[in-house]
Amino acid sequence: MTTGNTKADWPSSLDDSELDELDNYLRTHAQDGHLLLDGVHGLLSAISVGPMQVLPEEWLPEVLHEPFDDENEGNRVLALLAKLNDSISAELDVDAYEPILGEVDTEAGPALSAAGWCEGFSRGIDLRAGLWEKRLADDPSLMEMLGPVMALAVDEGILSAEAEFEKLSEEEYDDCLTQLPAVLVAVNHYWFEHPATEAEIDAASHGDQTSKEQPGPPRQRSGHWVH
Repeated sequence: MTTGNTKADWPSSLDDSELDELDNYLRTHAQDGHLLLDGVHGLLSAISVGPMQVLPEEWLPEVLHEPFDDENEGNRVLALLAKLNDSISAELDVDAYEPILGEVDTEAGPALSAAGWCEGFSRGIDLRAGLWEKRLADDPSLMEMLGPVMALAVDEGILSAEAEFEKLSEEEYDDCLTQLPAVLVAVNHYWFEHPATEAEIDAASHGDQTSKEQPGPPRQRSGHWVH
């Protein structure tokens, strides 16, 4: 008798060639401020573990910014994005989630960077900003869960800190990266156990509409991205 996950139970994630295909498309069509593959994965990860469903018509404008050159290309890219989106919740269910990270050039050579993933994650939170902000203000435990994500985002200049922030050491940075899968599992479980109330949803819907009418300053991205 065997134990553990069977092949049939394992999530259908994008293979390396599919990831490369989607990565190449996003890079080819990227302009300043657009999300690359790591950012798209962060965006979809935040949506997957968040308090409410976010429909594709809401998040696709964060990823695709121009018409497709042809219908076949469009269908292929949309299929890859749908598969990437579906794989995240499936991977979280079986503790197989791993963030897609970028690389940054350092004096010691290429190193993993969470800048793009954190940028995408923050944009995913922004799509339900009212709910996230109210619950984070009301429940310190949620903020504590998100600690490693917040530390990376502040370190990379994606989010600003109220107090003066000392840069993470390499060891601290790597430790935060290692914790990301567990953080997402915990946050996903948190919203399942403590779903958004009707009052929160109603208040957030007004707040989110106001934020769309009065956009804030763009976030920063840092790092020289290499494949």
